[in-house]
Amino acid sequence: MTMKLYCFGESGNAYKAALTLELCGISWEPVFVDFFNGAARTPEFRAINEMGEVPVLVDGDFSLTQSGAIQQYAVDQSGKLGGRAEDKYEVLRWLLWDNHKLSSQAGATRFLMNFLPPEKRPAEAIAFLQGRLKAAYTVLNAHLEGRNWVVGDALTIADTACCGYLFYPEPFGFERADWPNIDAWLTRIQETPGWKHPYDLMPGNPGDRA
Repeated sequence: MTMKLYCFGESGNAYKAALTLELCGISWEPVFVDFFNGAARTPEFRAINEMGEVPVLVDGDFSLTQSGAIQQYAVDQSGKLGGRAEDKYEVLRWLLWDNHKLSSQAGATRFLMNFLPPEKRPAEAIAFLQGRLKAAYTVLNAHLEGRNWVVGDALTIADTACCGYLFYPEPFGFERADWPNIDAWLTRIQETPGWKHPYDLMPGNPGDRA
């Protein structure tokens, strides 16, 4: 049975789930959520996810929200991208770190800088978030020194979580060239068979609304 992922291309959290499903070799199809026109706030969507967020994974009668939970579900269903048994909690540690320290800050900063009208972009909030992001990039770049992957010796969902926002072209204060270990790691992910850019993997991108 083909799983359904409710998503839209601009969502880095949806991208983590979509990329994980793709690289796990799971049969899935995207269901476009027109977020910027309020689709996630409708009663119909709230019946799917009371949180009013993407991603949402539907597998038959089973549904699941939150990108990290969906990533783990994909691992459990496919037996791929989970890493070695002894690395289970290290993978979980980086998923939680990403959710709290990296993706949450990157998503908010990118939204404020690109998807609000220029006159409504809060400069002080953006500067604060970029400072927190710089600290997160510093941690990740240092961790990747001498490593190919975030955990262990192969790609895991720790990688597909932490890269979630870092492939997007819109400016939010991240320049790959400034972080050589992150840059090399992102290149390795891009070179993984089956990798796709978020705007190629999911429907919806800023150009559609231009």
